[in-house]
Amino acid sequence: MEVRAPQVAVGLSLLGLAMAGITLWLGFTWAPNVNPDDWSAPEAYRILFWHVPTAWASFNASALLFIGSTAWFAKRLEWGWKLHVVGANLGLVYGLCVMISGPIWGAAEWGTPWDLTDVRLNTFAILAGISLFLVMGHQRQADNEETRDTFATVGIFGFILVPLTIMAIRIWDNRHPPPIINGDESSGLDSEMLLVLLFGLVAFQILVIGQIMMRYIISGLEERLTIVQTTIDGGN
Repeated sequence: MEVRAPQVAVGLSLLGLAMAGITLWLGFTWAPNVNPDDWSAPEAYRILFWHVPTAWASFNASALLFIGSTAWFAKRLEWGWKLHVVGANLGLVYGLCVMISGPIWGAAEWGTPWDLTDVRLNTFAILAGISLFLVMGHQRQADNEETRDTFATVGIFGFILVPLTIMAIRIWDNRHPPPIINGDESSGLDSEMLLVLLFGLVAFQILVIGQIMMRYIISGLEERLTIVQTTIDGGN
C-alpha cells in the first residue's frame, strides 16, 4: 500500500493538471461566444472556466484547514495539524489563482480590476490573506504547541469567511456576477458552457486530492529523515 501511494498521488496530480489544461483549451476554443450586447468584454468571459474552479478549490482548501485546525486544537491529533498545513498551502495557491484571474476579468469587463464596495471580493481577499499569513507563520515561527494553537485558532475562525463569501452576492447588491451554477436561467450559461465548467470543477477536485496525498507522503518522508538524523547525531 505504501509503495502504491506515491504512484497514485502523482497520477492523480498529473491527471488533474492535464484536465485543467484541457479545460483551458476547451474554454478558449470550443465554448461558444456570449451575446456581445450583455457583456462589455465578451471574450473575457472565458476566464471563468479557470476562475470558478480555482475558487471552489480554494473553498475546499479552507474546509481542510478548518477540519485540521479543529482536530489539532480539540484533540491534539497530529494528522489534524498536517491537514491544517496542507489546507493553508493549498488555500494560498488557489487563492492566488483566483486573485489573479478575477482582476484580469474585472479590468476588461468593469474597467477596473477591483471594486472595494463589493463584499464578496473583499471577503475572499481576506480569506486568501489568512492562508498567506499561516504559510508565512509556519515558516518563520517555531513548531510547538503554543504556535500550533495560535495558527489553529486562526484557521477555525477564518473559515467563517467561506459561507460569508459564498452568500455575499445573495445577501448584498454587489458588482460580482450572480452564481453561475444555480439551477435557473439567471446564470446565462448554455449546456456547452456548463459542460466545460463542470469538467474544470472535476479537474481541480482531482488535482486537490492528488496534492493532499503528495503532501502527506512528503510529511512522512520528512519525519523519517528527522528520525534518521536524530539517530546519527545521537550516535556521534
